Amino acid sequence: MKPAIVALFLLCASALATANDDQDAYCRYVTEQAAAERDLLRAPSVTAGFTQPNSGLPMQAVWGLSTSVANNRRAALTFEVARQNCQLYRATTEAQMRVQYALPAIEVDALRHRLELIQQAADQLEHLVAGDQKLVEAQNMTLPALYPLESAVMRLNSSRAATAVQVASAYVPPLSATPIRELIASKLERDRQSQKATARLDRQSDWDVALSIGVHDQIRPWSPGNSGGYGEVTLSYNLADRAIGRHLDRATDAYAHWKENQEGDVAREAEMLRKQIADAIQSEEKQLALLQEEDKSLAQELERIAGNDSTAALAFRNQLIADQLALRVDLGDVVYRLDRLRAFLHDNF
Repeated sequence: MKPAIVALFLLCASALATANDDQDAYCRYVTEQAAAERDLLRAPSVTAGFTQPNSGLPMQAVWGLSTSVANNRRAALTFEVARQNCQLYRATTEAQMRVQYALPAIEVDALRHRLELIQQAADQLEHLVAGDQKLVEAQNMTLPALYPLESAVMRLNSSRAATAVQVASAYVPPLSATPIRELIASKLERDRQSQKATARLDRQSDWDVALSIGVHDQIRPWSPGNSGGYGEVTLSYNLADRAIGRHLDRATDAYAHWKENQEGDVAREAEMLRKQIADAIQSEEKQLALLQEEDKSLAQELERIAGNDSTAALAFRNQLIADQLALRVDLGDVVYRLDRLRAFLHDNF
């Protein structure tokens, strides 16, 4: 068991590192993309060309620099969009892992608890076997009467081995302790903030102040000394600015509503998980009622033959005890699973 536990620990540590590496790699990608776009927008553009004034002046060569206020605003907002996308990706992946591995995590926990129940039942059976072996040696009990207890020990050992294999082979990475409802709320808010940042970036084209400066020189006929500077300031404003803003605000709200109901989105998957756990609780409650009824029946049978020391009664008692201990492993397992499911539903939804 120890090598399997060590391997499982190393696998979980590797999974956590892989998840962090994934998020960090994506954030580096979007940040570098935004940095490239930011530098492109902030740096002035160099312009050069030829012009033929329509006033009859000679052809001239012009060269200079141009920039705009809108480009500088877009440069800052481009980086903000990248930052929001990075935070959205982190919130999304964290919520996805929490939802995806919620039930496997409960299953692994329940299997480990089942191992404890099996060990407790096995200890009780070994104690009973040791006591009955003394009766066999004293010829107060036959070997066939002892066999139900020995057979139950073998079944428990087999069940313990199978359960240990299930625990060792299960894959559940380290998960956030934050309730799912908070992770989903954070993810949906990140969706909204990311969309709002994108909308702000889109609105930077609604108005602009552009500046151009440079030098012009007459080239036809060539006159090296006949050069001069020029400058130009241009103001532009889109008359649909207010309408564009209203539409983008509505689009942001519609996007957030869509993400809450989108098939395949983690918010929808979380709702499906909630229903799945609620159904599992109902199923476990029915199973618990059946097991409790069977346990009650076995207890009544044991009470009925109490005090009867005949060989047949001892054999029947051992069979009942073996069945009862095995049943109580299942009973304890169902009770534990039911408690874990109820607690998970209460804590996360």
